[in-house]
Amino acid sequence: MIACKKEAITKELVDEWMKKWEMLRQGIHQSHSVRDGNAKEIMLKAIQLYESFVLDASGTQDVLSENEEYEILPINAMERLSFIKSRPGQYACYRQLDELFIETKKRCARLRLKH
Repeated sequence: MIACKKEAITKELVDEWMKKWEMLRQGIHQSHSVRDGNAKEIMLKAIQLYESFVLDASGTQDVLSENEEYEILPINAMERLSFIKSRPGQYACYRQLDELFIETKKRCARLRLKH
């Protein structure tokens, strides 16, 4: 298991990460609402934001590996992320990514208490 670095999941860092997600989330939601076709492009940025946070928090700079288990990730996050990446323009993938952000934020809070 790839352990999480406590200094990388401080409340301040997680809150900043979630602010960036919220801005992207609003754009994705708006794009789906008006069906302008921009959701996929914004989703790709959001996926990159999610993955880079997980890598930073895990102290690795590689790419996320489906063969590894990351302490910071919620249950079956890799499978869910794979689904999201396969169809980033779909509304269901946007909803799934939103849930991953929320669950990862909660996991960070639990890990801060644990460490």
